[in-house]
Amino acid sequence: MELELTEEQAAFVETTRRFLAAASPLSAVRALEPHPDGFDREVWRRAAELGWTSLLVAEADGGGSFSDHGLTDLVLVAEEMGRVVAAGPLGPVNVVAEAVSRAGSTDQRAGVLPGLLSGEQLAAWCGPEPIDAVVTGSGLSLRGTCAAVEAGAQADHLLVAVRLEGGLSQALVPAGAPGLTITPLDGLDLVRRFAEVRFDDVAIDRARLLGPPGGAGAEIDRQWRVACVLQCAETVGALDHVFAMTLEYLGDRYSFGRPLSSYQALKHRLADDKVWLEACHGIATGAARAVAADLPNAGELTSAAMAWIGPHATELIQDCIQLHGGIGITWEHDLHLYLRRATVNRATLGTPEEHAERVATGLLGAAS
Repeated sequence: MELELTEEQAAFVETTRRFLAAASPLSAVRALEPHPDGFDREVWRRAAELGWTSLLVAEADGGGSFSDHGLTDLVLVAEEMGRVVAAGPLGPVNVVAEAVSRAGSTDQRAGVLPGLLSGEQLAAWCGPEPIDAVVTGSGLSLRGTCAAVEAGAQADHLLVAVRLEGGLSQALVPAGAPGLTITPLDGLDLVRRFAEVRFDDVAIDRARLLGPPGGAGAEIDRQWRVACVLQCAETVGALDHVFAMTLEYLGDRYSFGRPLSSYQALKHRLADDKVWLEACHGIATGAARAVAADLPNAGELTSAAMAWIGPHATELIQDCIQLHGGIGITWEHDLHLYLRRATVNRATLGTPEEHAERVATGLLGAAS
């Protein structure tokens, strides 16, 4: 989170925090575990009324933000959701909504955005890896598989990257298209849902393409960066809460007449964890700023944030579990909910090792 928020941002954060406390406490998260969607659609519609789905959409299309860059406002929501491991397709819906607002035709914007902005409909982003598209007369036939698509089984619209005419394009595919097979996947997170999306000669007309054919490379890169910085912000929000929870526990828990927080060995561990936490805050904020402003080093900062936050998040939460002692490893305690979310985030949108390799490749390429 930014060190200094504007008055509007501060009010937005407070409203978001109060809404999540009332509509999505941890008890509600636990209750949603068997739910096929993993979230309450009525709660999502109310969240959309607060502006959660419109911050990356142009004002002309019904959106708007509090600051110059809507992404710096949206990461505030992601961080608050992380604090309570809240359910809801914040990332995919916003990635697709921005993509349609930026590159969609008049008909696409009119047909897709109202439903997403109101929360009545959902969208899933199938990721940056393209599938094959074959030209068939006036239309296209899509073939390929997209693995681990968040909210894939719940979405009304799917945004998929395709190889076409010597370059990358994107297509908006309705969820009920013939030849489209969506298979829900089991996951570690109690409420986050993923699905395998398979395209078996899915026929679409060219009006389903988002933007000019063959010219979507830069847009796909931006979508990937936006998804990554939202994920980073959510993970940092989770870490913030876990660290505060652990600090409070060590102050309340006594051993041999002294609070656990008074023992030097535990103080040193907490100091290390605090350094990691603040570094996560700093690099997540830096990446969000760079992506929001489309800076030249946005890709490098995004991968650096993913490479740092992923492993340090799971290690910090594991350490906090140990500091809680035996109670920390029970199902009844909430710590495992945060570890599940951080572990899933570490494994999606690229592993820390893959992101570190991207950074290294970019630096070595620039030096050669």
